[in-house]
This record gives sequence, C-alpha cells and structure tokens, in this order.
Amino acid sequence: MADIIEIKNLTKIYGQGKENLCVLEDVSLSVAAGTFVVLLGPSGSGKSTLLNLIGMLDKPTAGQIFFQGREITAIKSETKRSDLRLNKMGFVFQFDGLLPEFSLLENVALPGLMNGKNKQKRAQELLENFGIGAISHKMPADLSGGEKQRAAIARALCNKPLLLLADEPTGNLDAARKEQVFKDFAALAKEGITILMVTHDVHAADFADVVYTLQERKLIKTK
Repeated sequence: MADIIEIKNLTKIYGQGKENLCVLEDVSLSVAAGTFVVLLGPSGSGKSTLLNLIGMLDKPTAGQIFFQGREITAIKSETKRSDLRLNKMGFVFQFDGLLPEFSLLENVALPGLMNGKNKQKRAQELLENFGIGAISHKMPADLSGGEKQRAAIARALCNKPLLLLADEPTGNLDAARKEQVFKDFAALAKEGITILMVTHDVHAADFADVVYTLQERKLIKTK
C-alpha cells in the first residue's frame, strides 16, 4: 500500500532565544493510504502540533512533509494550501464547530458550498450513514453531544477527502459514544480513507491499524 503521508526529520520550535520551546524533534513518520492511525500522548506532548503541521495550519521549524508524494511544506501560496485542505483533507476537532444558525444538513453540506457545489444530497447520505439522517432538519442546539460530533465527522467527509485529521474528537463524549466514533473511523479506513487521530484515550488503540505514542518530542510505534 502506497504512503499517503511521509514526514522527514520534522522539528517544531516555538519562541526565540532563551524562551525556545521544542515541541517536536527530528520526527519521521510514514502513513499508508487507507489506514487508521492513532497518535497517543498526554496533553501538551505535541500531538495537536503534529496534526496542525500535516494539515498545513502551521509551519515546521525544520523538516519536510509529503502528501501523495508532493512536498506540502514547500507550498508558499496560502490559496494553494487552502485548496488542498478543502479538496483532499477533512478536519474534526474536540469541539464540533457546527454553526448554530444552520440546520444539521446545511452544516454538513457547507464544505461543498465553499467549493461552489450543492452537496445537500451527499450530506443527507452521510447523515444517513452515521444514523442521524432522520434529524437532518434539526438545529445544533437541539442535538446531543454525540449527534453533533457525528455530524462534524460527516461534514469533514463532504468533499470526499483522502485524509481525515482528527484532534481529540471524542474528548467531550461518554464511553459509549467514544467507542462509536472509533468504530466509525475504523470503518472509514476500510473504505479507503486515511484516518490520523490524536488522542489521550488509550482505548482508541484497540480500533486502530497503527498506533504511535508521542513522548519527549519523539514518536514511538507501539502497534
């Protein structure tokens, strides 16, 4: 299976001079397409930083990141980075980020609208797949935390991304709903979507294809 992500000697340092804080140091990583990868580690270990670098939301101090063989750390244009994120990547965060003034269906279809396309049919199909199609007309305020987070995952899939980046997506869910999200991610990987999730929840490892632990600025493969 070909690698969709390749990271070479990645270092991220915040600050300057004596106030330097090294979060990642000489990290290398390869991720095969269609795998569910979990990055474990405590809060402040650099997990979210790594995810943000892969998603081009931040820039490394040193090192290279390749996506589908293309060095994305060399892309200077913010427009090109935004286009790549919109069309090839999906993002899920700890907080669902649904817009309160729009229905569930409208929220999920929003990435398509940003691309100039009407994706309401696909949005409805995604909501059906996640078991919440019957409430697509409801507003976010009327939904449970689990329903909102599953809608956020559906929204991230609207433009059929090749890579889904998830940052503590189950942080606000109870145990049963956490497990459902892990199962959803495992199923998506079987469909060919690459999932890269950072979390401090060790139970996620049971559902992942590959597991890394981030400690002392280094990645250690544990599964």
